[in-house]
Amino acid sequence: MQLIDLQAQYQRIKPDVDARIQAVLDHGRYVMGPEVETLETRLAEYVGVPHCVALSSGTDALLVAMMALEIGPGDEVITTPFTFIATGEMIGLLGATPVFVDIDPRTYNIDPALIEARISDRTKAIMPVSLFGQISEMDAINAIGEKHGIPVIEDAAQSFGATYNGRRSCGVSSIAATSFFPAKPLGCYGDGGAAFTTDAELAERMRQLRNHGQSAQYYHPRLGINGRLDTIQAAVLLAKMDIFDDEVARRAEVAGRYNEMLAGIAQTPALADGCTSVYAQYTIEVDDRDKVRDVLNEHSIPNAVYYPVPLNRQPALYSDVAIPKSEAAAERVLSLPMHPYLEIEDQKRVVSALQAAVEK
Repeated sequence: MQLIDLQAQYQRIKPDVDARIQAVLDHGRYVMGPEVETLETRLAEYVGVPHCVALSSGTDALLVAMMALEIGPGDEVITTPFTFIATGEMIGLLGATPVFVDIDPRTYNIDPALIEARISDRTKAIMPVSLFGQISEMDAINAIGEKHGIPVIEDAAQSFGATYNGRRSCGVSSIAATSFFPAKPLGCYGDGGAAFTTDAELAERMRQLRNHGQSAQYYHPRLGINGRLDTIQAAVLLAKMDIFDDEVARRAEVAGRYNEMLAGIAQTPALADGCTSVYAQYTIEVDDRDKVRDVLNEHSIPNAVYYPVPLNRQPALYSDVAIPKSEAAAERVLSLPMHPYLEIEDQKRVVSALQAAVEK
């Protein structure tokens, strides 16, 4: 059993993946080849926004999104501390300061009710993270942003394919960034990402920024990065797009079975009203997590902790701010095997071992 089974997925789409990769090898346009533009069009149509900019990683997508908004030294970006380091890391690399706001413990996403109190005259963006596959409360967050004239960037690294009141992740704010790291619900076979926007000017800036700030060959109106998506990765993603909706549905089925089998054993994920999740991770909460993990490991049950140390407690981003709900979650969360090809019998093994661990 694997935490995420990419081989089962590959076997399903092997002929298409192999043919698309071979096509790239045949035409030889390995950087910014035609598959990249095709992918951008398909992704934008899927999300329901006019502009998609393919990028070399989800981390670079966050970076380029903030660079397009001209965020820099002295600025502040409001975000959550309960997320992967890249969220805060890119804010810090630009010379800005991440301002951490605690989470809603039901969804693990930023609590909109706590955001406004943290806004200052230096706040240049609000960056909610759609954690574990579920979109943040974007209506409330967007309303705060509009009230104060502050753009909202959805960090959708884990939620591509999820919906919020009928709208897809990456299409619920003026700008968004996602990741195609192999373990994501839609992942390539290396690093990859994309940024989305409804704003044509922002889109053009991001296209320039991903290619060394270039607007025409060897003409650079701004400083940028090497953030281009490899053509082969675009080819892989195009093959995976054909089965993505089916995989999202399968993920929901796997999560539903877990929810039923784990009732009374552990705290299972909660979906907010109007939301669907792509379950990038299936994350529960348990007491005495170390003991539980030891038992699961004894039974050869893969498991992981996302994330054991909130960002404001990381040495590189340390901030002495009260985040009790994030810190409590960091001590209790545990992620179980989750992917579209997880069999019922394997889930029964997981639940049986977990029950033994909880009762031990």
